[in-house]
Amino acid sequence: MTRKTVRIAMNGVTGRMGYRQHLVRSILALREQGGLDLGDGTVLWPEPILLGRREHALRQIADRHGLAHVSTDVDAVLADPTVDVYFDAQVTSAREGSLRKAIAAGKHVYTEKPTATGLDGALELARLAHGRGVRHGVVQDKIFLPGLIKLKRLVDGGFFGRILSVRGEFGYWVFEGDWQSAQRPSWNYRAEDGGGIVVDMFPHWEYVLHELFGRVKSVQALATTHVPQRWDERGKPYDATADDAAYGIFELEGGVIAQINSSWTVRVNRDELVEFQVDGTEGSAVAGLRKCRAQHRGATPKPVWNPDVPATEAFREQWQEVPDNAHFDNGFKAQWELFLSHVHADTPYRWDLLAGARGVQLAELGLKSSAEGRRIDVPEITL
Repeated sequence: MTRKTVRIAMNGVTGRMGYRQHLVRSILALREQGGLDLGDGTVLWPEPILLGRREHALRQIADRHGLAHVSTDVDAVLADPTVDVYFDAQVTSAREGSLRKAIAAGKHVYTEKPTATGLDGALELARLAHGRGVRHGVVQDKIFLPGLIKLKRLVDGGFFGRILSVRGEFGYWVFEGDWQSAQRPSWNYRAEDGGGIVVDMFPHWEYVLHELFGRVKSVQALATTHVPQRWDERGKPYDATADDAAYGIFELEGGVIAQINSSWTVRVNRDELVEFQVDGTEGSAVAGLRKCRAQHRGATPKPVWNPDVPATEAFREQWQEVPDNAHFDNGFKAQWELFLSHVHADTPYRWDLLAGARGVQLAELGLKSSAEGRRIDVPEITL
């Protein structure tokens, strides 16, 4: 067995997502399992280089996990020929410029989304990476969740018959930050810093809908700011200039209609923080982060509307749990493994910067739809 070191510059690991999901639960988890076995006698050994603006915070993380490499000089790290991959989990407004530098330096790039603040920038990144000949990938973690893997299994197996509609509910109450601390950083609620739930979540909905049901053909959305004032990490009040809730209707290829509500101002009355209900002529299913329940046509009850008497049926108990039938690893780690295999073994990989640009496009058109109060077509984009 040959061990090959892959050096990964990781920018943004002091943030919650960059630290927990990408560094700890993905890269360090790969090291704990002995590396990534490519199946050809080669094991990839990931060696992270922690990048960021706050050296003290980076060194704390490095000391906590026994890591050797820390830097606040992105340009110097990108100039290092031993660095193979650049990963970006910074705030959205800082991402595009850093990715451009990494591509120009000939590094393979893997990045959180959205990849840029607008479609033009996102498409240009895809074109630059293609022209430079580097491998490129965008985090699309939701499709690697156990609940959606099970849902995809039902779709691929023809369980639904003709799929009619998709209903999605996502969100939770994010505290304003005055009497209880907020669970999300304050920049999420400032449009000038790249915040907003449309920018954050519509790229997710694009790839979930695209992968499972078909390309989004049109969008009609209403984005709003329900909570106009919040308190930042220092306890100071600020004006929330970005949308904290969005209500979208998406028309998909093949005639499927999807409705998805996204909100940071909703209290949870569902089993999981995100759930999708899919209804088809032959059956229906409800999928969350981990679980998926289904009801076939032959097992569908016949409710009768009668508001004069209390309901006697326990409707939620009439659905069947979809079994795991497999071991589900952390979704972020699973996609990291696929991307690193793509970089070093040329395995197929489709979640690239062009796929990321589709997400940016949907967010951009969703905001335009909300501003203009109309449905907007979503054209196909290419390099």
